[in-house]
Amino acid sequence: MPSTRSRLLPLVTFAATATFAAACSTAATTPSVAPQAAAAPAAPAPPARPAEATPAAIAEGDSLYASGSCTRCHGAKGIGTARGPSLVTGPWLQHRGSYAEIVTTITNGVPRAAIKDTTHRFPMNARGGPMNLTDPQVKSMAAYVWSISREKR
Repeated sequence: MPSTRSRLLPLVTFAATATFAAACSTAATTPSVAPQAAAAPAAPAPPARPAEATPAAIAEGDSLYASGSCTRCHGAKGIGTARGPSLVTGPWLQHRGSYAEIVTTITNGVPRAAIKDTTHRFPMNARGGPMNLTDPQVKSMAAYVWSISREKR
């Protein structure tokens, strides 16, 4: 009569083989799912064009900007100079850059005491200083500045 050990060995071997085969077949049929990195948040959509920033207003603002005192401090096409910050790139210094805030800044100017970047030491005169812009001209100028400043933060 065979010993208990010799009778159990084939049974244990069969059970181990069956368990191993089942584990392998499950791994082979179940796709491996690697953890996915969280998707980067989408960049915020650029603000919609203000109703006041029509192509005609932007063109008039461009003409006023180029022929007025703006270029002395903000440079041709708003690129900035040692006298005044860029209106095209970099952070907004006095506000967040909405059309309404740009209108307010052009209307009221930036007095010396309110200048936040002291490397730009000249105040910005209200209504373009000697230009003495009318309300419609201020809005056209703001439309132009808004249109060139879409890369600012």
